[in-house]
Amino acid sequence: MSLEQQLNERLQTLEPSYLEIVNESSGHGGYFPGKESHFKVVIVSECFAGLRLVQRHQKVYAAVGELLGAGNIHALAIHAFIADEWKNQDTSSPECAHAPKTS
Repeated sequence: MSLEQQLNERLQTLEPSYLEIVNESSGHGGYFPGKESHFKVVIVSECFAGLRLVQRHQKVYAAVGELLGAGNIHALAIHAFIADEWKNQDTSSPECAHAPKTS
C-alpha cells in the first residue's frame, strides 16, 4: 500500500467531512517518479471543534503515527478546519527553494 493510501486510511479515524491529500513530492529536490515524501492535507472535521491550531495538528500527527519519519513522509503540510471555517480558505503551497528547475 502506498504512503498516500496509508495516510488516507489513518486520517479517516478523524471522521472527516472533507479530506484532500496532495502528493507534492514532485515540487521538491531529489524527486523521482513515484517518490512519496512531501504531502499536503486539507481536512475538515468536527473533531477539531474548540481546539487551537497546534492541538489540531497534534491530533493529525497522532493519527498519522510512524508514517512520519525516516524513509517515509518527510514533510506534511496540514490545513485542519471545522466546517464553518473552511469556506474561502487558501490552502495553496509555496514553492520549494530546492524544487527541480525546469528550463
